[in-house]
Amino acid sequence: MRHAMMAMLLMAAGAGAATDARAQDVPGIEICTAEKDMARRTGCLQSNVNFLKTTMTQMGLDQQRKLDAATRQIDALKAAVVALQKRVDELQAAQKKAEPAAPAKDGKDAAKDGGGGAKK
Repeated sequence: MRHAMMAMLLMAAGAGAATDARAQDVPGIEICTAEKDMARRTGCLQSNVNFLKTTMTQMGLDQQRKLDAATRQIDALKAAVVALQKRVDELQAAQKKAEPAAPAKDGKDAAKDGGGGAKK
């Protein structure tokens, strides 16, 4: 797979070279083995290195921006979870306070109903 991708890249670069485009005119990967003169070959290789460095730097910055955005989103979601957990704890505490009072009322009401039913 990697060799096929490299071959496609080299063919694309070869097509650009066929139209007499120089490495300085069109940024990208050039086939440097076609150059006979060592100075031109070295210049071609240096152009490839510069292109790859620039591309890697741009991609690195782009990925860092994406990571920073994801980190901010994660922090916001964590804060939302904390707030929701606090609200759940408050509701559970309120429910626990209400539960002991409710059975006591139900017990008194049941006694009154039971006593009232017997009187009838």
